[in-house]
Amino acid sequence: MTISALFLLCLNFLVVCGSGDRVIIRVRQGQLLGEKIKAITGVSYYSFKGIPYAKPPLGKLRFKAPQDPEPWAGVRSALVHGPVCPQNSLFNIVNPSDGDPSAAFGDEDCLFLNVYTPNLKPNKPLSVLFVIPGGAYVFGSGNDDIYGPDFLISKQIIVVTINHRLGPLGFLSMGTPEVPGNAAMKDQVAGLKWVQKNIKYFGGDPNCVTIIGESSGAASVGFHLLSPMSKGLFRRVISMSGSPFADWNTFFKPERRAFIIGENLGLVTQNKTELLHFLQSVKVEQLINQTATVMASEETTNVIFKMELFPPLVEKVCSENSFICEDPKKTLKCGNVNKADVMFSYNNEEAVYALPLYENSDIVNRYKRYPEMFVPSEILTKASADKILKLADKIKKYYFGNKTVGFENIREFINYQNYMSFVYATKKFFRSWPNVGNRYFFEFTSFSRRNYMGKNGVRYGIKGASHYDDIFYIYSPKFINLPLGVLEYRLIQDITTAVCNFAKYGNPSPRGSLGVNWPQYDPFKQAYVQFGENLTVGYAHDESEYYFWESIYEEARLDQKRH
Repeated sequence: MTISALFLLCLNFLVVCGSGDRVIIRVRQGQLLGEKIKAITGVSYYSFKGIPYAKPPLGKLRFKAPQDPEPWAGVRSALVHGPVCPQNSLFNIVNPSDGDPSAAFGDEDCLFLNVYTPNLKPNKPLSVLFVIPGGAYVFGSGNDDIYGPDFLISKQIIVVTINHRLGPLGFLSMGTPEVPGNAAMKDQVAGLKWVQKNIKYFGGDPNCVTIIGESSGAASVGFHLLSPMSKGLFRRVISMSGSPFADWNTFFKPERRAFIIGENLGLVTQNKTELLHFLQSVKVEQLINQTATVMASEETTNVIFKMELFPPLVEKVCSENSFICEDPKKTLKCGNVNKADVMFSYNNEEAVYALPLYENSDIVNRYKRYPEMFVPSEILTKASADKILKLADKIKKYYFGNKTVGFENIREFINYQNYMSFVYATKKFFRSWPNVGNRYFFEFTSFSRRNYMGKNGVRYGIKGASHYDDIFYIYSPKFINLPLGVLEYRLIQDITTAVCNFAKYGNPSPRGSLGVNWPQYDPFKQAYVQFGENLTVGYAHDESEYYFWESIYEEARLDQKRH
């Protein structure tokens, strides 16, 4: 065999070349240059960043489903992340004192993913965690500023993180075959398909892929469980603090919103083709901060943890190219789902996340002044005014009694927000999940110096895990130096062991390896594990509050649409 032939043969597997710890592998599109680096835990792993998994969605491809990635010649560097999708800053939105919340950044050429693997040639293919970032569908990326793989990689698992389109770029719908909506969800599907075709080159097992997501990433996970387009692309899912039933997934009048964006930018038309061409021609920065409210009331009720203006939707045009074309409630009721093992969770103090925003805005006063703010968005868009006010009074009395709504009673407000925005919808979705695989549930209550968001509750006497806090124990964010003492390390080991065990075996505590015998969840006993100072097993958590919200939907006469 000639030297050149041997070289080409090696490139089909692994080639170590050059100086230091650089490494070249070949994937379907061409050769990738990665590097071997050391995690903060001391474990070494291979990093490949900024890998294109779809064609750039530019020009005439804006708002449309992703197209297959193109090959490249030579060796493509995978040493740095690709650009993030156009967005506003996560932390500036929640805490305006950190910076201008309307300052957009990113690039439309952003459909990249990152692969981190502890071993390129393992004796047995490794399980894969496919990470869908959270961010209310309007911010976030798979980059290691948040989703550093350091804690997971030592568990001998491959981590894949992904960017997908955000806001109108990812979710705008015109109700047409060309732009049906859900482009961002189809981005995620494209990423999962890329993993199926290529993960073997990184030492991974395409038959053992677990999708994991938090917040809007968790809701995305839920939608993949229901989408025919996602069938066969994963084996397990981990959904943290979100589901398709969440209040913020209410997509109201999507086609009207598209035309309103056009009007906001100077085009008045009733022609969808003309609108599409116009919106494909405007600068991307003009699309990022579009709110596109269709009713005056939304100017008041559109606040954090309530209806998002551009979430996933049931597509009006149903075809083999549709991501979702049936109401999720109907899909669940019929049991026409993608079979998978599932693990779901929520945090005990989710709404503490928004405290800096509450302190710097009039949001709490809006709840005090306008009682309909307490009513879920789905009911606001469907029920009569009399019914809405009646339900608002009932909800307010349940949480506040005779107390006033305000910062003097912020504990009660956080209790309401926790359950209305996260807990009820998460439990409702997974209680409805058919018996098609293993099912586990946990509540995350850990509190240490790594609770970057939860620390905001301490000044109000609220000590617990806020929305977003759990990811700082699963991932190692590079944007901030979070403490890693003895307590933090133990809590990190608990949750990452559970996550990786589940991804590998479909059981977060096989043979009691976490120190607890973790029962599976069912709608009757409702077993769960609480992640706090210690791991404890409990049953039927928050049931009275759950049934209170069931009664709210039943009284709104929407119950038949939710089952």
